[in-house]
Amino acid sequence: MSGPSVSSVGGAKARSPPVKVLSAQLREARGCGAVSGRPECSIRRLGSGSAGSLLVSVVWMQGTVVEVQPDQNTVLLLDETGNFTVSGVSSIPKGRPCLSPGKYVMVMGVIQSHSPEPVLRAVKMADLSDKAAIHRKMWQYEVEDLQQTLP
Repeated sequence: MSGPSVSSVGGAKARSPPVKVLSAQLREARGCGAVSGRPECSIRRLGSGSAGSLLVSVVWMQGTVVEVQPDQNTVLLLDETGNFTVSGVSSIPKGRPCLSPGKYVMVMGVIQSHSPEPVLRAVKMADLSDKAAIHRKMWQYEVEDLQQTLP
């Protein structure tokens, strides 16, 4: 039986660690549905020799803040492959400093929707603006490297 990697610790289910992804991967995801009450998508792996797909529900993404919508509790981000929306941003500890247009941020979140634009419910956000040039340059390589090493 194959399925999402979920373990039980003291009777509570632990989630798999977040998978680094690009917005285009979520936009093009197939076989999305709810498993155990949470959305899960099958994405195409990046990188040379990429075979198979990955099942993801919790993801790590990075991008530039394009628009903050405080009345909707969301922020619109842009990575090198397109836009994505992050919801629930006002409830993230230390997330407020990230909520300015032009900031380069990372976000870990749970997939809420993948099409037409990806939407995540934020779990964590961090401002990477201090070293944005290197983070931006390395991001796609980090995503490919992780996806190639995951089983």
